[in-house]
Amino acid sequence: MKLLCVVEEPRDISTIEATGAYRGFYHVLGGTLSPIEGITPETLRVRELIARIKEGGVEEVILALSPTTQGETTILYLTKLLGSHVHTTKLARGLPMGATLEFADEVTLGDALKGRKTMTTDK
Repeated sequence: MKLLCVVEEPRDISTIEATGAYRGFYHVLGGTLSPIEGITPETLRVRELIARIKEGGVEEVILALSPTTQGETTILYLTKLLGSHVHTTKLARGLPMGATLEFADEVTLGDALKGRKTMTTDK
């Protein structure tokens, strides 16, 4: 297992698979952070994600979360949490802000996967 793609919901897997641009494993978080709605790291599958990475074999974690405020917040949280333990990337832009992956077309999502960018905790 070299690539691990983190998604919000199981339906996001089929959306990414339809692009034909990704060949790796998936981890379903079960949503994104939203403290107002009571969705905290403890209610998501964050512990399980960390455990999978600690098992070894993961070279890159792709954070394939929707480009919403909650998705971006979750990406920042996970980037800081994962730190230097594993190479962390997120999908490139091209997906409209506020949209969900479920409604993205295959070409746009495929380009976003191919153009993903490294996440750093600097600045």
